[in-house]
Amino acid sequence: METLDTLFSSINYRDPVWISVAYLFGFIISQIGLPPLVGFLLAGFTLNILGASGGEFLNEMADLGVTLLLFTIGLKLQVRQLLRPEIWGVASIHMLFISLGITGLLLFLSSFNIPIVKDLSTTSALILGFALSFSSTVFAVKVFEDKGGMGSQYGRIAIGVLIVQDIFAVLFLTASTGKLPSPWAIALIVGLLVFKPILIWLLKRAGHGELLVLYGLVLALGGSTLFELVSLKGDLGSLFFGVLIAQHPKAAELAKSLLSLKDLFLVGFFLSIGIAITPSSYNLLIACGLVLLIPLKLILFHLLFVRFHLRTRTAIFSSLSLANFSEFGLIVAAVAFNKQWITTEWLAIIAIAVVISFIIASPLNVFNNLIYQRFYPRLKNFEHSERLLEDQLLELGSAKVLICGMGRIGHGAFDHLQTIYKDHEVIGIDFDEVKVSLYHETPYTVYQGDTSNPDLWHRLNNHNGILEMILLCMPNHEANLESTQAIRDWGFKGHIAAVAQYPDEEQTLLQKGVDSTFNLYGEVGTGFARDALLRFK
Repeated sequence: METLDTLFSSINYRDPVWISVAYLFGFIISQIGLPPLVGFLLAGFTLNILGASGGEFLNEMADLGVTLLLFTIGLKLQVRQLLRPEIWGVASIHMLFISLGITGLLLFLSSFNIPIVKDLSTTSALILGFALSFSSTVFAVKVFEDKGGMGSQYGRIAIGVLIVQDIFAVLFLTASTGKLPSPWAIALIVGLLVFKPILIWLLKRAGHGELLVLYGLVLALGGSTLFELVSLKGDLGSLFFGVLIAQHPKAAELAKSLLSLKDLFLVGFFLSIGIAITPSSYNLLIACGLVLLIPLKLILFHLLFVRFHLRTRTAIFSSLSLANFSEFGLIVAAVAFNKQWITTEWLAIIAIAVVISFIIASPLNVFNNLIYQRFYPRLKNFEHSERLLEDQLLELGSAKVLICGMGRIGHGAFDHLQTIYKDHEVIGIDFDEVKVSLYHETPYTVYQGDTSNPDLWHRLNNHNGILEMILLCMPNHEANLESTQAIRDWGFKGHIAAVAQYPDEEQTLLQKGVDSTFNLYGEVGTGFARDALLRFK
């Protein structure tokens, strides 16, 4: 039987066809409410069954996608966040317990006459346990970006945990090479810190178009290359370069400009994972058995998060985003296979388990709010009596208007309303801790919080009950929808206004309980013409 590789033997045709198949599967999956990345994985499976293999272009896409992903994570990473106990503590304890737990389970099963498992050594079991303790950075970031949760409290905490896990992975990869980083590694890092002002200077002068995108590519790829030259993991270099310039206000614009490019290349990553797997029925059976351990990872994450003073919703959302196996686990397994610490069968088993975990975790994160509402009455009993600073009571006082989302739209609305209302009658809320900190030395009253979180509204202390209007100024449609639902469930009877980008979004918001909408694209021209006429007269 002629395989797809034979049919499309030229690389000029093969990879474009594979990408077209990925689009088709991604489109179908997205129509049933699941993230397109599940479709890309299934496309890879299907192509593999039909005899396809990834070409050079597809592999380059995958590598570049992961490189850009880690660079953009670095752009949004605040190093001080990693030092918080609820991040490094949870990540370290969770990895230790899961690694040792899976190791013990595998060694126990090896005492039985089970094929593949019976030949495991203690070293092999430890490596497999370590590989399966990771959660997927690629998956979590994609979920957060699709749902607008990248800057939320649960998003920042989950990403922080993933970064700590990635650091452990880098340490393992460095140790597995049997050689220490080059003596020039320290000199390179010190030199980059010294030349940081130059990198910032170039960033400020890169403009807002293609030059800014190109500058981001140069930093991401250049960081990877420089770190590999001194025997450090290249991906760590991309992450480090992102962290170097993360404090500058323009870093957010750079991350946004790279978003579409990164998403495009990550298609290659997910597609290549599926194509690379050649599963047997027995490997598939063992992989399904490993997937049954994911609920244990989920439960342990949740218990640790609430013990470290997170509220139930934040703990659930963070835990659900981490309830999977990781591409870094595949990398660890591949290194172990090359060192002959595990067999090729185990490499295939872990690859299958990773993909199945993605498929299972996708609907869990799509419907995370429904899951939270369903299990909250039971899980709230596990909450710690103490609260983190961002979970404490918020005073609305005499506020009449509440602005949710203090980006450019929210900031402009705040400025205008300040001319109409008295002091302290207009208050803002934003989930981005860094953005909120910029208002500390200004006349603005802005709190940090996730407005799509129902718990937030029960933290608001509005003694006089005089709040009249809430403006939803978030650019993400899902965030505005979830916020509307949370506000109405809170019992607010006043006026809710929300921004939208498309007519169908306006209709959905109105059905959800919004009283009025403002189409950003439809109204900007009207506003511009009105302003021009006023100035002309």
